[in-house]
Amino acid sequence: MTHPMHVRHPQVSRRTAVQAGAIGLLGLGMNHLSALRAAEPVSGKRTGTAKTCIYIFLSGGLSQHESFDPKPQAPAEVRGEFSPILTQTSGISICEHLPGLAQRSASWSVVRSLTHPTNDHTLGHYYMLTGRSIASPGFRGDRQPRPSDWPSIASIVGDALPPRCNLPPAIALPERLVHWSGGTIPGAFGGLMGMRRDPFFVEASPYGDPFWRGAYPEYTFPNLTKKPPGSPDDRIYQAPSLSLSPGMTLDRMRSRTGLLEVLDRQRRELEQSATTQHYDQYRQSAISLLSEPEVRDAFDVTNADAATQERYGRNSFGWSLLMARRLVEAGVNLIQVNLGNNETWDTHGDIFYRMKNKLLPPTDRALCALLDDLTSLGLLDSTLIVMGSEFGRTPKLSTLADSFPDPGRDHWGAVQSVFFAGGGVQGGTVIGSSDDLGAYPDSNPQKPENMAATIYSALGIPADAVWRDEVNRPHNIYYGDPIAGLL
Repeated sequence: MTHPMHVRHPQVSRRTAVQAGAIGLLGLGMNHLSALRAAEPVSGKRTGTAKTCIYIFLSGGLSQHESFDPKPQAPAEVRGEFSPILTQTSGISICEHLPGLAQRSASWSVVRSLTHPTNDHTLGHYYMLTGRSIASPGFRGDRQPRPSDWPSIASIVGDALPPRCNLPPAIALPERLVHWSGGTIPGAFGGLMGMRRDPFFVEASPYGDPFWRGAYPEYTFPNLTKKPPGSPDDRIYQAPSLSLSPGMTLDRMRSRTGLLEVLDRQRRELEQSATTQHYDQYRQSAISLLSEPEVRDAFDVTNADAATQERYGRNSFGWSLLMARRLVEAGVNLIQVNLGNNETWDTHGDIFYRMKNKLLPPTDRALCALLDDLTSLGLLDSTLIVMGSEFGRTPKLSTLADSFPDPGRDHWGAVQSVFFAGGGVQGGTVIGSSDDLGAYPDSNPQKPENMAATIYSALGIPADAVWRDEVNRPHNIYYGDPIAGLL
């Protein structure tokens, strides 16, 4: 069997976005796509329906009870305050604060029985970002990515599929997942594949006070109600900009050598790549785009037309999913969208206020706009959307009295709900179930390996495909079967 060519893409620092390259990733209008479709197609048998995957990651842990698996018959301390609503699909109910998705249930499905064995944030991220529910040798859980880590789903997809444009094949936005302590959450990088196969990080969301959470600026809230930050949330969502040094005029910018020197100095960590030809391809694309001010302006999703911003929401969730949609149009193979900074969805307290007023409204709005746009553009059937977290939440409510006045739910790896849409997914379907308390899988349990296999299968990666490390040793891509009945 012929396997897809391994695509070697630019080696990019984990700490700093390549600003010039990022400019070309921030909102590609239909009239600017031709310059990004210049890459020659690579032959390779594709069997899947999808060409692109958008992996939406809700860092912190989405509560299954307050989203896709309500338990209205459970005791009050389990069912919580919200009521379920019927969707357009007979027999499927979801949380009342997801009304848009309820109206679009024919387009999506939910797996209510995904399980793994940790309640730890860092390890849970690692499992769900790599699609492996065991830790790699050398994993320490200390918020430090290492070369011995399992490669991320994004890195595997970026390596396994041929490029369809001259943008990097796997992109993560709008920020890395950085813990409030300053450590970077492992699992989202190339790991054993090498840093050159890290996804390309578009850092449009600056790092402010880590104790502010939510879809800023419209839906900001403090992490701890009783210990709020002393200053307001002042983050601004914007396209990364290239600040030229004094004397770097447009004429000099047209000199490729001069601009690359600026990029090298600003970036500080452009490691020597073994694949210079591909590396220069992406940088040259950025240079050509920089020379056109009107194109550069169009890349800022915050400057999208008023109607589009109204549909998606003028906030970090809406802008990020709008950016993802435009990257789908451009031909990127995998886009990971982190909705919220690290642990935004960690609802230990004030869960009902947060979910009702701060988290579910911008998510429902932006995700519905994404589904509608991909449908109208004829791209939903070729775009797989997956949305999940590092774990679910405990079945029983509890209160951390020192930090919150109202109850919440704690970490719970035993079961979570994962959302799927597009890319060959059979809409209006529920796969698996949790028990009466939403505590454990009751039927058809699935693992992160099955979720990852579903992504790979939908994208047409063969079941016996491998990736090769720096010394040409083969490594399996699949560690489980795709989720039966979903595709």
